[in-house]
Amino acid sequence: MAIIAASGVGKVFRQPKRYAGFTGAIRSLFAREHTEVRAVNGISFTIEPGEAVGYLGPNGAGKSTMIKMMTGILVPTAGTLEVLGRQPHTNRITNAAEIGVVFGQRSQLWWDLPVRDSFDLNRHIYDIPAQRFAENLARLTTMLDMGSYVDRPVRQLSLGQRMRAEIAMALLHDPKILFLDEPTIGLDVVAKDVVRKFLAEVNRDRGTTIILTTHDLVDIEEICPRLIMVDDGKLLFDGELKHLRQTLGSRRRLTLEFASDPGPITLASATLASDAGAAKHFLLESEDVSILHVLTELGTGYDLKDVKLEEPDIEEVIRTFYQNKALAGAAP
Repeated sequence: MAIIAASGVGKVFRQPKRYAGFTGAIRSLFAREHTEVRAVNGISFTIEPGEAVGYLGPNGAGKSTMIKMMTGILVPTAGTLEVLGRQPHTNRITNAAEIGVVFGQRSQLWWDLPVRDSFDLNRHIYDIPAQRFAENLARLTTMLDMGSYVDRPVRQLSLGQRMRAEIAMALLHDPKILFLDEPTIGLDVVAKDVVRKFLAEVNRDRGTTIILTTHDLVDIEEICPRLIMVDDGKLLFDGELKHLRQTLGSRRRLTLEFASDPGPITLASATLASDAGAAKHFLLESEDVSILHVLTELGTGYDLKDVKLEEPDIEEVIRTFYQNKALAGAAP
């Protein structure tokens, strides 16, 4: 049974219409006109227990709105949405007991209290049994390397330390689903690496379902095998990253390095991208083309020193996807 099921979900916000100038301000006071903004437009998907899903899209695509509907903060204006078999907005208290939420720019920690005190307050809010709380706190403190600052006030922590504490706070009550909205925003490279490895481990070893929105695509590559991609409130893609690579033709990069410049080389199985003399750089357009295939076509008679094959990075894949969608939308 799906742990999250969305069918034709939509969300429309009504915003007061504003007019410029003093006369416009007076008009706005007495003529309350509104405009409608459609943040989510007929999105459908299901997520199974234990999945890790990246929810991607440009700014204003409706990512945070969808997360807020799944957590019960916002109410859908169209379609049906179920989380753990319940409508989130009508079962907020029951739902909250089984989910964890981390918003990268909003803290759940008490600013002037030691981190441990915030955790203890959370224990009482969620009515976590003392033994389970102690075990979870010890495990999370070790896994997130929080031992050196768990007794310090939150205001004295670095952003990376605070984000680790935020994630630990969201997991203390053993939620079935963890929602993360930009969890690595503003973090340095080391802090991001700690958070990514931890989230991947929690998903893999404890079976916690993870829904992640982020602009840092390395987060997706290291945590989430599945992508849901949206733009302008609409669903554009739902599937595995490897399938997206295959759909876009992958364009793997192959470098052949020779002891000396062998002169021009033409291959039917690869397209020459650049010629640096002793190093020839090719693009492999098809997933079916292997290094063995290329070397067989190349044949003997060359003093080949090294062969290097590189997969396209996730940023290139996502950028190509959105560019293709934009071009398709602009076509007559």
